[in-house]
Amino acid sequence: MNNVFFGLILVGLLSFAPPATPIRLSSQSLPFTPKEFYIATVTDQRPERGPVARLALVLNQPVQPVDLEDGVATHIRQFINQNMKQNRSLRPIAMRIRQCKITETASGSRVTGHFTFSAAFELLGKDDTGTETSTRLTEYQGSANYTRPLGQTAVVEPTIRQALVASLRNLNDYMNRESGKNERLAKDLKVTIIDDNRITDDDTVHYNPARKLTWADFRAEPRRGSHYAAEVFTSFAYEGKSSVKDGIINVNLTVKGYMLKNSSWGRPEAKNDYALNHEQRHFDVAKIIVERFKRKIQPDSLTLEDYNSIIQYKFIESFREMNHMQEQYDSETNHGINQAAQERWNQKLDAELRAFGVKK
Repeated sequence: MNNVFFGLILVGLLSFAPPATPIRLSSQSLPFTPKEFYIATVTDQRPERGPVARLALVLNQPVQPVDLEDGVATHIRQFINQNMKQNRSLRPIAMRIRQCKITETASGSRVTGHFTFSAAFELLGKDDTGTETSTRLTEYQGSANYTRPLGQTAVVEPTIRQALVASLRNLNDYMNRESGKNERLAKDLKVTIIDDNRITDDDTVHYNPARKLTWADFRAEPRRGSHYAAEVFTSFAYEGKSSVKDGIINVNLTVKGYMLKNSSWGRPEAKNDYALNHEQRHFDVAKIIVERFKRKIQPDSLTLEDYNSIIQYKFIESFREMNHMQEQYDSETNHGINQAAQERWNQKLDAELRAFGVKK
């Protein structure tokens, strides 16, 4: 008899608070149709995984854990697929659920609930190696408080659903507002390159086919201890600006080959046409590197995510290429002493300048 009595008590306790039914979000026609994105993935990134709600269901009993049907990520993804038009030709967006939590406390026959929800949205893509990337766009945070009678949980489902819909509407507003002007959402890239070939009277001589070097440009004092007849300081540089219009990143670069007068010198006894041609050819080398650099900076060699760093890297590569070519030129011509080698370089440089349209 004792064993039977114990068993009856146990059964009575278990039936006193039956397991709660998982929460299923009702279907809802959303008040917008995305024109800029679709939700490609939904992931659960809550710091505390597990049931989304702890509900007060029975008087004087602990709150019970209740989850979304099939779990947070799966159920929210199903809701979105069923209720929001998903045009997969648009931008793919990842939805990261950061918070989705209901806590309740009961006081007599009344229950007070507090709900918090947050989601981050990221643009999915691939870099130039094919590796998948994601770019943070925007984040939604919302909360709600409610009261309900004990035993009536109808308010729980719409509270969650309304927050989810609000987050998607917030994303839709963001994408409509930012798609044409936000660099992170750009669909294409255009590069415009301008040559800075101004003819000025200051320290800098910009490379211009119509403006050859003269000995008057060599203003510095000859370097003590140097056994060279002359030395010219040439280099190249670029400046860049970018803007976004109608979803297109417009990259505007200004490039220049230049010579600095106050850093260049020639010994009086060496100032002849032959020596000046040798120094002019150093300037031609700098211009050739400028032209090669310009052809490296084309849209098909850049990515929307990293175009600026790619341009900087290609500039560094070209700068090293310029130094190597200058050293090779001086080495093979023996700084102009080897006249046969000098003539070969004259022809080589002229041919490349003509190929680039710099020289006729």
